[in-house]
Amino acid sequence: MSFASDRDLLILEPGLFREVMWTGQRLVSGTGTASGTALTMSAQDVSFDSADVGQGHVAVIGGTPYEVLARVSGTVLTISRVRNDVDDPAIAVSGATAVAVQVATFGPQIATVHRQVLRMLGIEPDIEPVEGAVGESSVLNMSEFARLEALGALHLVYSAASSALGPETPLGRKAEFYRARFDSERQRAVALIDTDGDGQVDATRRLNVMQFVRH
Repeated sequence: MSFASDRDLLILEPGLFREVMWTGQRLVSGTGTASGTALTMSAQDVSFDSADVGQGHVAVIGGTPYEVLARVSGTVLTISRVRNDVDDPAIAVSGATAVAVQVATFGPQIATVHRQVLRMLGIEPDIEPVEGAVGESSVLNMSEFARLEALGALHLVYSAASSALGPETPLGRKAEFYRARFDSERQRAVALIDTDGDGQVDATRRLNVMQFVRH
């Protein structure tokens, strides 16, 4: 499971879900009503259950992105304005009736970076760790790596979005900006490792060098 979510990307790049939204990564599209911290759909192409929409996703309601805090049912989500911290209480949204709703994800890009981060930590994501070996669950400070993964995912997203336009376009400059920020964050990041499964820090690891290269 990735350390980052769509919500982490939204925090770093508030305009992301307005600038880039690929049809192939759209989970749900329809019409709904937002009131307080609830989004209730009146029409949708896919149910929230079928699309597995839940905490960490982002719902764009009438052009404004909101955090998804929970899936209540196939037609209802608990949502919030963007909060400072994931542990903060939900913030009621502006009321809206019969407005366009879309839930898209950059999960594939996040997953790609997640695998790269694990390998930089010396953890092979495709191999189930044997007893006593360090695996993904051995990383105790996963939240610290959410930012790193989000920066890397934003680089991939904007690189793809600007590929036909060139590096000197606004999207291309964002791709380079997030590549540089990813590299800076990578050099700073330190993983706290539990080597024996007792939930305590036994070792630390820095990430091996792996840089994104513009194509």
